[in-house]
Amino acid sequence: MATTGDLQAGIAAVALSDDAAPASVPTSAPVEPATPVENGAAPDEDASDDDALGTTPDASSTAAPKKKKKKPKKKSKAANGANGGAVKQTYPPTVGISKFYQNGTYPEGETMEYRDDNKYRTTNEEKRYLDRMDYEAHNDLRKASEVHRQVRKYAREMIKPGMAIIEIAENIENAVRNLAEGDGMDAGMGFPTGLSLNHCAAHYTPNAGDKTVLQYDDVMKVDFGVHVNGRIVDSAFTMAFDPQYDNLLAAVKDATNTGVKEAGIDVRLCDIGAAIQEVMESYEVEIGGKAMQVKPIRNLNGHNINPYEIHGGKSVPIVKGGDQTKMEEGETFAIETFGSTGRGFVHSDGECSHYGKRVDAGHIPLRLNKAKSLLHTIEKHFGTLPFCRRYLDRLGEEKYLLALNNLVMSGVVQDYPPLLDVKGSKTAQYEHTILLRPTVKEVVSRGDDF
Repeated sequence: MATTGDLQAGIAAVALSDDAAPASVPTSAPVEPATPVENGAAPDEDASDDDALGTTPDASSTAAPKKKKKKPKKKSKAANGANGGAVKQTYPPTVGISKFYQNGTYPEGETMEYRDDNKYRTTNEEKRYLDRMDYEAHNDLRKASEVHRQVRKYAREMIKPGMAIIEIAENIENAVRNLAEGDGMDAGMGFPTGLSLNHCAAHYTPNAGDKTVLQYDDVMKVDFGVHVNGRIVDSAFTMAFDPQYDNLLAAVKDATNTGVKEAGIDVRLCDIGAAIQEVMESYEVEIGGKAMQVKPIRNLNGHNINPYEIHGGKSVPIVKGGDQTKMEEGETFAIETFGSTGRGFVHSDGECSHYGKRVDAGHIPLRLNKAKSLLHTIEKHFGTLPFCRRYLDRLGEEKYLLALNNLVMSGVVQDYPPLLDVKGSKTAQYEHTILLRPTVKEVVSRGDDF
């Protein structure tokens, strides 16, 4: 998600356009309650020839006994890459995603043909060749997407009013680490789990000791990222338990779907923003008997994603005007939109939890020894991936706030404090990650939920 001043992290969802030719939408492997993991379906045991007859043949008999045909051995579907029932997921999810796709090939997301002058790409042999050349990177992104789908399915079932926010965050993050089979630079969390409530639109994750409890009247944005070898999937959704907020969520989901539909190679970023704004502002929501228009939060944007870099430098606005830059072949984008019942403009406030080492930070001399030591920890475990204070706690870091602030003041680390609209307002967010392949547009994070 990014602000107009280089903010991060985000969400989305997608509706198929009339002229799109979608492939099948991936569905995540089922999350089943407390089912033990099996190592594979046991093949049927074949009886010996004599056993198949049931009796020993009589030597005086002139007719040879008739043998039963052997039953063919059943093949485990899991061995072919798909989950055919040989491996079952637990609840909470703990089984690594590779166990479900043992051939190492992960499912594509939803695909859409490009429009207008780019329609030729679908069958162009040169573009198809270029597409195949990037298979490994695309497969890493699809693996991260499958992890995201399974974890967010679990999150929707797990999250209930009355739960502590910190418990929700840790449940999600533990599931990601288990399914991605990593907790560092190879795989794991792409950025901290955002659980922003009500008028807080983004960049809130609980620090240690946070006592906040989710209430029935809350509107909570669930925004988390998964990475595999630095390929980050950034996707988010909103949860609300009171039906009066349904139209707010519908407006933002529709706006995100519109952004995904409009995105493509050579499309101007400002044109996407104009389409998003038009759709979102067409919705009204009635809260407490008062009708109000849903407003896009104009200083929050989508963004492109580079390896190990959640914000690659391009911003996708959600209002008209602004950047004339075009999307390009091979780029990955997070299409995310934010809607609000407040001003539609956010400001930074509150205790900071999100941080990230700056990609453009060169060598900066540090005088504080603790700051040097902390920077080494950050570089080893996160690199330029965003992190939060709870992650430092997990690594055994203690009394590091002074050193962390020193890194921020020195320009080595960027801080990302919570982003708030006016108090009393409600905000919602949806986000998807799309890949602009040479042949088609792929919504890698698409699932059967949104």
